[in-house]
Amino acid sequence: MLDMRPVGYVIGLLVAVLGVAMILPMLVDLAEGRGHWPIFAECAVITVLTGGAIALSCANGVREGLTIQQTFLLTTGVWLALPIFGALPFFFGATEARFVDAFFEAMSGLTTTGSTVLSGLEELPKGLLLWRGILQWLGGIGIIVVAMVFLPELRVGGMQIFRTESFDTFGKILPRATEIASRISVIYVALTMICALAYLVAGMNAFDATVHAMTTIATGGFANYDASFGAFDPAVSYVATIFMLLAALPFVRFVQLSARTARPLLQDTQIHAFLATALVIVLLISGWNLWQQNAINEGAVRTALFNSVSLMTGTGFANADYGQWGSFAIAVLFFTGLIGGCAGSTACSIKIFRYQLLFASIRAQLQKTRSPHGIFTPRYASRPVGEDVLNSVMSFFVFFTVTLGLLAVALAMTGLDFTTSISGAATALANVGPGFGDQIGPAGNFAGLNDTAKWLLAAAMLIGRLELMAVYVILTVQFWRA
Repeated sequence: MLDMRPVGYVIGLLVAVLGVAMILPMLVDLAEGRGHWPIFAECAVITVLTGGAIALSCANGVREGLTIQQTFLLTTGVWLALPIFGALPFFFGATEARFVDAFFEAMSGLTTTGSTVLSGLEELPKGLLLWRGILQWLGGIGIIVVAMVFLPELRVGGMQIFRTESFDTFGKILPRATEIASRISVIYVALTMICALAYLVAGMNAFDATVHAMTTIATGGFANYDASFGAFDPAVSYVATIFMLLAALPFVRFVQLSARTARPLLQDTQIHAFLATALVIVLLISGWNLWQQNAINEGAVRTALFNSVSLMTGTGFANADYGQWGSFAIAVLFFTGLIGGCAGSTACSIKIFRYQLLFASIRAQLQKTRSPHGIFTPRYASRPVGEDVLNSVMSFFVFFTVTLGLLAVALAMTGLDFTTSISGAATALANVGPGFGDQIGPAGNFAGLNDTAKWLLAAAMLIGRLELMAVYVILTVQFWRA
């Protein structure tokens, strides 16, 4: 029989940690003097006591390692349990949100999706705005640990190709995860602090700089204003672009760089492909905007740069309504959101390395078609790629495409129009943030969607953030019989 105690112990501890994190927005609300701090205090007590009780009740089942079954359940269970408790401040707070809206907001935050059901952000208590930033910041560092430690061992979506960079964690997941997380945490905190300082220099106030630094490094996209980055000076957009790109790079390379080893960072083919793809997309959108305006305009280039990088990294910030840029720009930006950043970063979506493996496989197949008796092996970073990795990547693409289609159809069945259905499905599954169209585009939000659509999108955020198969496998009968 499957022992759930190790899973419950870790989930309980993380829930308790989330409750402790509620103290920070409570103090901000107390300092602001708007009278909302008791809500955070009550939610913190509920969360800490519940998480602590779960951990204590499961403590007698803790052991050094986790089985594969337990690891799958832990990976999914954490991202299901934390949004439930993360939703409490929204549910009981000043937003007057129903639970479906509160859960949607919390799931969007912890999965660093960035889609929101809240409007009038400028009028919300600062504690609640900080809580949105904290959710995304915690989710960002959490997904790095999952991508570096758990997913490679679970052989999910081709992630096993990075097992050697995850410090050989198989069979010792929990202790090795602690070691890896401690190294990455230092880099993560340092980048957040540097980003906040850069925002201050660019003209943000201290509170906005802190919250937006959290959501930038997490590639989350929650902003403190309905206009997102359209509320700030142009210099802020350039600063954000730089840090969105940095956050989309593999954090293990920053760890190596901190050890004075720059060669892995400079020679990483995934980074080369990511930056080259971003450059091509920025040039395409910039050229289109300049052609549309029939003039050389710094603003057109800046908005193209910012929004292209924001969508590709899955951050979801906006400083212009790119839904009004014409059909060509919309088509390019739609597929840009399905590219993603590097594996082992806070960026989401399909990830650039999977496209590299896909093209390598296609190239090898074309060579074999031309020369049937030749032996052609797909290669990644000058190394041959195993059949298991290729099968995993191809399965991921199939699952992603099928899930996207089914989700779009399900959303359409709830009464949404075609543009909202397809872009909503894509932005939730790829954890991008805003979609396209008048309702969920960069100038709107998800508040007007029906409840069924919100639940479907929240589920898609979870599935997409955990690379699909990590969730789907626990829905199979064979998993529970193993």
